[in-house]
Amino acid sequence: MLKIGLTGGIASGKSVVASRLAGLGAVLVDADALAREVVEPGTPGLAGVVEAFGSDMLDGNGRLDRAKLGSVVFGDPSRLAVLNGIIHPLVREAAAGIMASSADGAVVVQDIPLLVETGQGSNFHLVLVVDAPDDVRTRRMLERRGMTADQAKSRMAAQASREDRLAAADAVLDNSGTLEQLGEQVDRLWANRLVPFARNLEAASVAARPGGPELHPPRPEWPQHADRLVDRLRAALRERHGDAVLGLDHIGSTSVPGLDAKDVIDLQLGVPDLAAADALAPVLAAAGFPRVAGITSDVPKASRPAAEDWGKRFHANADPGRAVNLHVRAAGSPGWRFALCFRDWLKAEPAAAGDYLALKRRLAELHAADASTAGYAADKEAWFAAAEDPMERWARSSGWAPPSYPS
Repeated sequence: MLKIGLTGGIASGKSVVASRLAGLGAVLVDADALAREVVEPGTPGLAGVVEAFGSDMLDGNGRLDRAKLGSVVFGDPSRLAVLNGIIHPLVREAAAGIMASSADGAVVVQDIPLLVETGQGSNFHLVLVVDAPDDVRTRRMLERRGMTADQAKSRMAAQASREDRLAAADAVLDNSGTLEQLGEQVDRLWANRLVPFARNLEAASVAARPGGPELHPPRPEWPQHADRLVDRLRAALRERHGDAVLGLDHIGSTSVPGLDAKDVIDLQLGVPDLAAADALAPVLAAAGFPRVAGITSDVPKASRPAAEDWGKRFHANADPGRAVNLHVRAAGSPGWRFALCFRDWLKAEPAAAGDYLALKRRLAELHAADASTAGYAADKEAWFAAAEDPMERWARSSGWAPPSYPS
């Protein structure tokens, strides 16, 4: 099942997007609706609210007076935190029940207004953010909800900033225009990314990457994307296989500031050994990173010292919207060490980074018409082999050492 977290600031149009996704076939889990259900009369949630805020939060029929409670908590972060501490665990429990009953190939969308504020982003395959400028949202609250300017400002201040929400987004839906334009964005996202992603997950298949290498100038969002992916992988592995995760690192060209690269995030997962890597394969596939068959080492056997183990397991993205290479290597192995040292050497030595960039540009041009990037990758191997000696000299002279992880 594809798990989507949907969020957006107040008056951003999130409910419109949720409704459109449900109409397209998504299973919708509405956090606001669940938040109302968990404080119905007779529920532990309502009892908790009354205990924390008093019985005057109830109306004449014994139901929660949401307007009165809102006037108490909005604008008071400490009291809002108390309320969230009561409601959010109950909502998450109810949402988990809905998800557990959904079909394996379903697209399950959780509509969570405070997804960013509650740090839930890593629990989903993707986070969708419905966005509109603050002034547009303020105008909507005044014109459509009858709020005063101060009330609108207070509601917005109780939520994450627009910048924080955008930083958490895997996909942004712009609702600064018309509802028709917003609906078209949702339809494209559904057809081009969400449905293929769900199919790939169900089949444990990687997303297709046709075409030869295409280099891009350095993108400032690459490290941010890598951080989100690392958090997501850690969350997926933590519950059952936390002891097998010895490190997760951003490696490759997108980890080196100033270096042109293919728009592919390379990550390295350090594990105790390759048996542990094999045991993790189903969990990684469910998290959106199926194993790619046939890739079991880093370099051709002829160029590898017989005593050294360059074995690995290679996984890649099921998500057609974000290309990722996940290299799973035994921590301490030559391949694991090389990936980390190579990254740090290029960061520290501009001349080496310049030489590598020149090679990449030449080979990208040479292989531009290829059906895949395999030839481009193979032609870099000789340069890597020649670079190992100067890289190791730098490592010795600088005192570089790879990360150490608990045994």
